[in-house]
This record gives sequence, C-alpha cells and structure tokens, in this order.
Amino acid sequence: MVERPIRIGVIGSGRSHPKWDEWAEDLGRRIAEAGAILVCGGLSGVMAAAARGARKANGTTLGILPGARADEANPFITIPIPTGLGEGRNLLVVQSSDLLIAVGGGAGTLSEIGFALKLHKPLILLGSWEIKPPPGNDSLATRPHLVDNPEEAVQLALRLIRVSRSG
Repeated sequence: MVERPIRIGVIGSGRSHPKWDEWAEDLGRRIAEAGAILVCGGLSGVMAAAARGARKANGTTLGILPGARADEANPFITIPIPTGLGEGRNLLVVQSSDLLIAVGGGAGTLSEIGFALKLHKPLILLGSWEIKPPPGNDSLATRPHLVDNPEEAVQLALRLIRVSRSG
C-alpha cells in the first residue's frame, strides 16, 4: 500500500487581515515543515498567506480554484486545480483534505466548516467561527477544536490525523 502524504486544508477569508495573514503564513510554514501538503482555495488573503509560508519552507501547495484558469492562482501555489465551479469548489477543498484549519473567515469559510462537519473531517478553528459540535458528536477526531495559535493548531492537526488514519 502506498503511504500518501498528509493533506491539511487551510481555509479562511479571501481578504487580507493582518492577524489572520500572520497566523496563516505561520501555519503554512509549520505544515510544510511537517512534510504535509497544504490545500487551499488558491486565491488571496488567508489562502495566499498560508501558501506563502509553505513555499518559504519548500512545501507543496495545492490550490483548488473557483475559476477555469490555472493562472488565477496566487504565485505561491505549486499545483493549481482550476474547477470552473465558483464557490462550489469549497466542497472540493474540504474533500481533498485530511483535516481543515479555519483561520478567521466569512461566509465562504463557514460553508467549508459546514462541509467539514457533514463529511466528518477533523476541524480546527483559529480565530474563526466558534462552532459547537452537533448533538451526539463526541468523537475527538471529528468535533471542532478551538486553538489559540498556529503551533497548537498544527500539533493538534498531526495528532488528529494519526487518530483518524489508524481507524
């Protein structure tokens, strides 16, 4: 069986925000240093900051784009995937990730959080929407986790992925 690399999705606002961008860049760097692939929506704001951090650490970045052209990706995306799906690409970002880390964000981020919950993907929230787990969801791996900083987010992400991959 082929051991596939971990894929960590970073989701958040497409608009720059100093704190979110700082956190996202740190997350991207830490994700790359852990040997994981960074998955994001491939555009600006949190997505660009996370991809920039990953690329600075020589990581691989996968950008799942809403438009139909690969050249719409931010310059830090190593593998652009144009979908032509608009906001529908949010489902692909979630489905392509082993785990999601939300940084800040607006309605688009909330849709990705909803998909993560629906698809039982591990979810970490950093300065983002504070979501309570649905009734009956006591699973450590699939309930939302609130964290205070990027270091805590990536450490928890790696732990949760190990739990979910071990069955």
